[in-house]
Amino acid sequence: MTATFPKERELVLDRFIDLPRALVWRCWTEPELMKEWYCPAPWSIRKPDIDLRAGGRNNIVMVDPDGNEHPNKGIYLEVIEGEKLVFTDAFTEGWLPSSSPFMVATVSLRDENGGTRYRAVARHFSEESRKKHEEMGFEAGWNAACDQLIGLAKTL
Repeated sequence: MTATFPKERELVLDRFIDLPRALVWRCWTEPELMKEWYCPAPWSIRKPDIDLRAGGRNNIVMVDPDGNEHPNKGIYLEVIEGEKLVFTDAFTEGWLPSSSPFMVATVSLRDENGGTRYRAVARHFSEESRKKHEEMGFEAGWNAACDQLIGLAKTL
């Protein structure tokens, strides 16, 4: 049985990247590379602390242009090497429930025409949080970060 997720609580970025999947995967899974692209400039990240396995931590500190830190703690729910990452802020390391869960994100990579089909899906816990994420600039921000990922991956 497969459950259908309500589309009104979902935001999607689906792009073709003309680079090998292995390079895109590296950008998503190597902390030093994540620092180079993960947030759209002029935002940045500090201290990417990840344990790349189901149940492992996914702790990212985002830094705004004024230097204010915005910690994002979560865990990976699923990791399929080179193909898929599923992570959430609903739990923190040790499966401790968070105080304000926002979303579950799935990043899928597959080979396509010599490049990579990149699909990021943000599934929100409420319509309100989806709307908030959209108003925060999901489409522009996630596309800008993807452009930064592509620029970085081309140098690897």
